[in-house]
Amino acid sequence: MPFPVDLKWITQTEQKLGVRFPASFVTAMSRMNGGSVRTHVDVFELFPFLDASDRKRIQRTCGSIDRETMSARKGWHGFPPNAVAIGENGGGDLLILLPMPDQPDMLQHSVYWWDHETGEVEQVADDFSNLPKT
Repeated sequence: MPFPVDLKWITQTEQKLGVRFPASFVTAMSRMNGGSVRTHVDVFELFPFLDASDRKRIQRTCGSIDRETMSARKGWHGFPPNAVAIGENGGGDLLILLPMPDQPDMLQHSVYWWDHETGEVEQVADDFSNLPKT
């Protein structure tokens, strides 16, 4: 069950990954750290930001954005090396954010689907706020 997360945990993840998340994603996740969204491809469960404020929150957020991103970068053939994984569909495909071409430390507002079988990346939303919550 998603719950609010303090901005300091979002900032900590940004520092770990060396990126800044788009404002609409930060706003949505600060209110509900996790949950699921629907795309034309599938429903994706969102990875939370790691929240180490107490044992219960650590346990509920250990499958965090930074951990899942690092795992995808190391373990998935064809995963874009600069992508940040923000969700999964349970079948291996990931919902990702990509950096801006002219600012590699700033993630785009657009949201993409990464197909684990083909390695292809397809835009599924112009902005995170456009994805319906389920």
